[in-house]
Formats: sequence, C-alpha cells, structure tokens
Amino acid sequence: MIGTWEEVETGVRRKIHPPGKNMMMMEVQFEEGAVGAAHSHPHEQYTYCLKGKLQFTLGDKNIVLTQGESLFIPSGVVHGVVALESSTLLDAFTPLREDLL
Repeated sequence: MIGTWEEVETGVRRKIHPPGKNMMMMEVQFEEGAVGAAHSHPHEQYTYCLKGKLQFTLGDKNIVLTQGESLFIPSGVVHGVVALESSTLLDAFTPLREDLL
C-alpha cells in the first residue's frame, strides 16, 4: 500500500512512495539478521543504503553494502539480501513495479 509501512517478511518492512509515470521508489527496513528472499523481476533497480550493513547476493556474486553506498541490480538478475545489522535501504525501480502498486 502506498505511503504505509507494511511487513513483507519476518523482520522486513517497506513503505512504497508515490510513483511517477515511469519510476518509483520504496524504503525498506531490516532488523539485524533479517533476510530478503532471493527473487528477480524485469525492472532495473538501484538500492541505496541509508543505514546499516547488508550482504547482497547478486547472481553468483556476494556484495556487502554499507551506509552511503549504492548497488545497481540489472533486469532479470536473481538477488537477495541479509541484514548484517539493523539497516534501511532506499530502492528505485524503472519501469513501475505494477506488482507492488
């Protein structure tokens, strides 16, 4: 739901910001140890770490992201994340994630 915090997995909650015509973003908060399950989608994604430390799996690579760092996730690439400490991400997607709106 747009503009409302919702729990999406154990220890993971998100808030979807009002979208534009072709782009959208959402905030995602993780408790330490929380897991964002591996998935893929046809959208391009940028994720920016507002707070904390997370380990991403991006295809066959493992990448640690800390406060102030960003990561580009190409269309169709399987990715997941584990929060190494309490963390917050800001995700941007294009085109719109109709599955989330």
